[in-house]
Amino acid sequence: MGFLSNKISRDEVKPGDHIYSWRQAYVYAHHGIYVGEGQVNHFTRGDGQETGTGTFLDKLIVSSAPNHGDTPCPNCGDKTKVGGVISSCLDCFLAGGDLYVFEYSVSPAIFLAKPRGGTCTIGASDPPEEVIHRANFLLRNGFGVYNVFKNNCEDFAIYCKTGLLVANTDVGRSGQAASIVAAASVVLSSPLRFVAGFGSLAVAGYGMYCASRLVSDVGMRWDVSKVPVERLVADMDDMAGMETKPEDDKTS
Repeated sequence: MGFLSNKISRDEVKPGDHIYSWRQAYVYAHHGIYVGEGQVNHFTRGDGQETGTGTFLDKLIVSSAPNHGDTPCPNCGDKTKVGGVISSCLDCFLAGGDLYVFEYSVSPAIFLAKPRGGTCTIGASDPPEEVIHRANFLLRNGFGVYNVFKNNCEDFAIYCKTGLLVANTDVGRSGQAASIVAAASVVLSSPLRFVAGFGSLAVAGYGMYCASRLVSDVGMRWDVSKVPVERLVADMDDMAGMETKPEDDKTS
């Protein structure tokens, strides 16, 4: 694994690793937890389900499970329309892409040296057995509703690795989502419109982008807390129960 690339071979992947593979010509990456014996637990949305943004991303980020046509995978079957946390073989997870491992406990300097989010974090990983326990528990019980900015596949994998939840749900733990928000902030930032010269504009913009990515990282945020997976699922069940409760019961 090189300084700028997290690419690894299949022989190097270990149970409890947070792995990912690039999709759609490197537009975004799909993340999961390798649980051993060639299986990956990952959080996805079924084909045609909304990501919840109401933007072009709903069409760009399609089902993470590959479509094998009339010959579904002999190990996984056809999961193109299955949403939530699913288990797939490594081949189906990669969908023809290369294998990368997400890095934990990197220094701020290394974090910023990798200009694209969704490849590493300053946060520390828990031991592999805890990671696999969370991934398998969520496979059985779910991880809530998929949302590209607030609750996506990278959020799932980072939670499995760290047990950390973010109190502010405008943007979750995902480095990819944080990068998109950071880039948008630079473009829309009114002070930058008055900076003289293209060079100064580029330097100031990149500085803002890096600072925004850094403070949004799960290892740097102040609004994170360790939450046991059993409590997480119980809280999600309680929330779902409240949302489906009749209006008369809510107001009584």
